[in-house]
Amino acid sequence: MSLLTILRYPDPRLHTVAKPVRNFDDRLKKLVSDMTETMYEAAGVGLAASQINVHEQLIVIDISDTHDDLLVLINPEIIWTSPEKTVYKEGCLSVPGIYDDVERHTQITVRALDVTGNSFELKADGLLAICIQHEMDHLLGKVFVEYLSSLKRDRIKTKMLKEERRAQKTSNSSPKR
Repeated sequence: MSLLTILRYPDPRLHTVAKPVRNFDDRLKKLVSDMTETMYEAAGVGLAASQINVHEQLIVIDISDTHDDLLVLINPEIIWTSPEKTVYKEGCLSVPGIYDDVERHTQITVRALDVTGNSFELKADGLLAICIQHEMDHLLGKVFVEYLSSLKRDRIKTKMLKEERRAQKTSNSSPKR
């Protein structure tokens, strides 16, 4: 397994729409494994392949505190949403340190494939429903900050670009050995 690089907002590659997974092979199993390790290492509860610059419809999620309840969704499709919605303070591994309120459906049913290509349906509510909707947005090329006002989005974009420049300046000034 290996850690993958997570794209950071406002990287334009985060807006690429993912394509369906066609091959259920060893490459896919390794990708799922690497994404899972990357998600856990980054202390996240979900990661979409789009966030690591692999534009395939693949999501890994684990909302458990013990990292023992991994959910893999391949080519996911929301087939039902509750009329009720809830507001939840969301964060994102691609927008580290930023949290804001986003309105989502409180309950959903999703149809997806597992890593071997078998179809299944899952009813979700609470944090799991929020997380699935958030990660599925990534597959559509959407980052959660796009639900916020343009003023908030611009402030976040400016902050993220400043942090990126600061990080590059720090790494460029490090002594080479």
